[in-house]
Amino acid sequence: MNPMDILKNMQDLQGKMEKMQDQLKDITVTGSSGGGMVTVKVNGKMEVLNVNIAHEAVDPSDITMLEDLVLAAVNSALRELQDALKNQATQLTGGLNIPGVFPGL
Repeated sequence: MNPMDILKNMQDLQGKMEKMQDQLKDITVTGSSGGGMVTVKVNGKMEVLNVNIAHEAVDPSDITMLEDLVLAAVNSALRELQDALKNQATQLTGGLNIPGVFPGL
C-alpha cells in the first residue's frame, strides 16, 4: 500500500473523530433500576442530565435502598452510553480496532 494513501486515510479518520467528539453532547441514553422507579439520563460527555425518582421509591426509613437504586440507574446509563459509543466508533473506523481512540471501550 502507498504510504501517502495511509497518511490520507489517517487524516480522514482524524477529521471524523474530531467531528464525533463534537457530536458527543448530542448522544443521550437513559438507564433505569427498580423496574423504572429510578431513571438517569446521560449524554455522550458522561454528564448526568436528569435523574427521575418515583415517589414509591422514596422511603425515609430506607435511604440505603434509594442510594442503591440511583447507583444502579447511573451504572445502567453508563453501560448504555458505552454501547452507543462503541457502535459509533465501529461505524467511524469501519470496524478497525484502533487502541486508545476511545479509552475504556
